[in-house]
Amino acid sequence: MNSDFKSRWIGYSLGVLQAFIGVTAAAGGFGLVSDPSGAKMNISLEWLNNTPFVNYFIPGLVLLTVNGVGNVVASITTFVRNKYAPNLAAALGMFLVLYITIEVLSVGLRTPLQPLYFILGVIEFVVGLKLAKAPDQIRIEPTVKKMPT
Repeated sequence: MNSDFKSRWIGYSLGVLQAFIGVTAAAGGFGLVSDPSGAKMNISLEWLNNTPFVNYFIPGLVLLTVNGVGNVVASITTFVRNKYAPNLAAALGMFLVLYITIEVLSVGLRTPLQPLYFILGVIEFVVGLKLAKAPDQIRIEPTVKKMPT
């Protein structure tokens, strides 16, 4: 497998992963922000008994903005091969892992989506870290070059 193909495949796969995480997290976050009781999403307020939250507004807002919008923006930076894409992927992957870890420690393991998104966060983090540490091996650079002056 040549390095150009590998570079494009890894970049494309990371961008698709980030878009998936972003869109689904934004949808879930929007659902929680629009109905902080969790009733429309079949989520019980009793799950929050051992947390500092009285409803799902704040967790939903974080899910919507950081995990949702953040990953959509990150997917765009990955697709356009921005030089900050690997660091953004690593940071958002780590944030997702921490978000899910805190969620499970606070409310317990309630759905198969929790381990799924934990794994997706680990993948995003590891790939972002690998791309950040090996920029010459897997090129993430702008596709449009500056004109010589």
